Amino acid sequence: MENGYRRKPDWLKSSLGNNDTFAATGKIVRDHRLHTICQSGRCPNLGECWNSGVATFMIAGDICTRSCKFCNTKTGKPLPLNPDEPAEIAEAVSRLRLKHAVITSVDRDDLPDCGAHHWAETIERIKQRNPATTVETLIPDFNGNHALLDLVVHCAPDIISHNMETTRRLTPTVRSVARYDTSLAVLSYVASTSAIPVKSGFMLGLGETADEIMQLMDDLLAAGCRLLSIGQYLQPSRKSLPVQEYLHPDRFKELKQTALEKGFSRVESAPFVRSSYHSQDFLQI
Repeated sequence: MENGYRRKPDWLKSSLGNNDTFAATGKIVRDHRLHTICQSGRCPNLGECWNSGVATFMIAGDICTRSCKFCNTKTGKPLPLNPDEPAEIAEAVSRLRLKHAVITSVDRDDLPDCGAHHWAETIERIKQRNPATTVETLIPDFNGNHALLDLVVHCAPDIISHNMETTRRLTPTVRSVARYDTSLAVLSYVASTSAIPVKSGFMLGLGETADEIMQLMDDLLAAGCRLLSIGQYLQPSRKSLPVQEYLHPDRFKELKQTALEKGFSRVESAPFVRSSYHSQDFLQI
């Protein structure tokens, strides 16, 4: 442990972006005044994804009303929604020539609808401008409100994802407002009221036990979730929770096999896997 950080093992090394596509992707994001979770979340795959012309757009601003201990996104009082953002996102998807677009957002508990109408307009604009592009939505919990979830479901994205992030025991420590059972209920509601594939993800290295991981998988399956991503937690800043353990890549391979044997249809599991990593592959099931 050095200066509050646990030394990273050799297998945790990511490449930096350095080609023309990386530069062009960054320019398009800047030109349209957009936010990406790639930047806000300090994603270790930014170089790989931007080199390939792939980005995960973060809507509703870059200031979150929640302050989860694992997340690097700014927290505080958000600015008003940008009414031009849905159209700008749709245009950026077009300029990037994306076959598959991933959209996420900050939590907007300050808004009566938690930003759900803004979400719906963004999905609709993307589909209108890019009818051949598939869309994955990595949504907040909307405080479990079914009517707000319906606004997203009715737009018929190709995948609806909502992350559990961690196990039941660790949820109160890791997440500031979200509740384990609320997140399960969100996934269950979407799975039970639509034919849209449901996806979730969680991090390892926060102090979870093997039994807790198995229970989390079982809970997700019971909720109707069949798509899963598992990755290593990496401490994004000194104010964030410290890493308790760096799991070897072989452990992630073992967990992938276990998840598939339990009944998941598609699993991405490796240290650098994040919820939107290789997201287009989740449609090939």
